[in-house]
Amino acid sequence: MRVSGFLAMAALAACASVSLDPEPSGPVRSLGEILEQSPASDWAPLDPDWTLYMELASGRVIIALSPDFSPEHAENVRALALAHYWDGASINRVQDNYVVQWGRAEDSPRDMGAARAEIVAHEYYRSAAGLPFTPLQDPDSYADQTGFTNGFWAGRNHRGETWMLHCYGAIGVGRENPPNTGNSTELYTVIGQSPRHLDRNLAMVGRIVQGMELLTSLPRGTGVLGFYENPEQRVPIRSVRLASELPAGERTNLEALRTDSATFRAVIESRRHRREDFFVEPTGRVNVCNVPLPVRAGR
Repeated sequence: MRVSGFLAMAALAACASVSLDPEPSGPVRSLGEILEQSPASDWAPLDPDWTLYMELASGRVIIALSPDFSPEHAENVRALALAHYWDGASINRVQDNYVVQWGRAEDSPRDMGAARAEIVAHEYYRSAAGLPFTPLQDPDSYADQTGFTNGFWAGRNHRGETWMLHCYGAIGVGRENPPNTGNSTELYTVIGQSPRHLDRNLAMVGRIVQGMELLTSLPRGTGVLGFYENPEQRVPIRSVRLASELPAGERTNLEALRTDSATFRAVIESRRHRREDFFVEPTGRVNVCNVPLPVRAGR
């Protein structure tokens, strides 16, 4: 049987990648030192028009939205936030080592404002053309290539398609079995080991940048798939707002490390080659979901 040129090259690349990368020379810097020594130009403030504040009784969860991968769904999230759709909604599902999911109960409908009730395009992946990409050289089980696009985890394939990955803290759009049933009214975030088998099967709209502990510490649901069985178990959501809706004094000033920066490339290498005293056998490899996406207080 004749092997196609692409498959042959992929096979050769896979064989070539078995050997470990040589350990870099030079001083060992901790992740904290790398970030402290970074220039201000390697950081960018969160865009208030694409940042959500979800207010719980326990505190604020901050979400950075991305229009790069599922733009119609991400825009619907913004429209729902502007309509204050999630005010009085609740967290309805907490499945251990999997996801936290929130939305409105069926018995508490609310006006969707300018948001669309149906989005026909499932937007599970899109053309990679025109999007920046910082690649990882490491092989991946679920994508031909992984890396980072504008501060988010990304996968790509030989057809020129790209999508956001299901890494810890990633936010996707819940749906029923038919692909066109997710309209961004139900959202979830990954709280456990990265369920990469979900990649390219759901629309992905953002990531949590602060307040993750407020979600991961919630009681696990005892119903099927971690849903709360009784309404009183649901965790109330006080409000969800775009940061741009709030006065400057009520915003949380954060900035994210640019994934196209020299500092971020140093972060990748520090995770690939763990040279701290604790590590006996550094692997010389890193999984895309194990590369941190640093966020800090604005300076």
